[in-house]
Amino acid sequence: MRSKGRKESLSDSRDLDGSYDQLTGNPPAQTKKALKQRFLKLLPCCRPKSIPSLSESKTVLASAVLSSSGFLADSVEDEFELSTVCHRPEGLEQLQEQTKFTRKELQVLYRGFKNECPSGIVNEENFKQIYSQFFPQGDSSTYATFLFNAFDTDHDGSVSFEDFVSGLSIILRGTIDDRLNWAFNLYDLNKDGCITKEEMLDIMKSIYDMMGKYTYPAMREEAPREHVENFFQKMDRNKDGVVTIEEFLESCQKDENIMRSMQLFDNVI
Repeated sequence: MRSKGRKESLSDSRDLDGSYDQLTGNPPAQTKKALKQRFLKLLPCCRPKSIPSLSESKTVLASAVLSSSGFLADSVEDEFELSTVCHRPEGLEQLQEQTKFTRKELQVLYRGFKNECPSGIVNEENFKQIYSQFFPQGDSSTYATFLFNAFDTDHDGSVSFEDFVSGLSIILRGTIDDRLNWAFNLYDLNKDGCITKEEMLDIMKSIYDMMGKYTYPAMREEAPREHVENFFQKMDRNKDGVVTIEEFLESCQKDENIMRSMQLFDNVI
């Protein structure tokens, strides 16, 4: 990151999080509580069914990904000056160019991110701790690790605000192909360009663990493996035991239910 003087850095931070109005010098109106409530209404994973269909699981996965937007806080009070932040994010204009968020949306996201992560970055353990708050009925730690790795695109063991909004921009504002490619990368745990049954089983088990054991109706122990078999029957076109990105995209694009689930969060922010 480029070095700046403290005064310039502090000005950029206030500009990014919206805690300072350059024209009046006053903090802006605080009206973002409804935004978080809107997110929380879109969490079908908190209402699990016995064995979700393939399209329902896509919705569960999308919801689970977006619950990480719990970084959006009810309070928009800015109690941290940039001088206390270890990682300084890119400037507002640069983030606007790199993502599909508006200036105001980036400010709202930054306030919530900085509220949870005052150092400016989040490591895997902190990410899992934050994520667990949204799934208290189950164990979300394994799925949170998979999700963390998807956001940590440079594989440095941390997620910065830039990493977070870049991923969120794809999920919320990307094209259908962008979103499907992001989902494929999430499922491809070892990043070798294909999804194996073992990888998909790990994903599915982590989702069922996250949904919790005390759901109604109760989930059968063999449900994750059955779901994986259903996934491969639909996606593995040449029956070679792995699903490539081409097979994944083609199968998803031909499934109306999956396409609808990909559009579920078009207008969340």
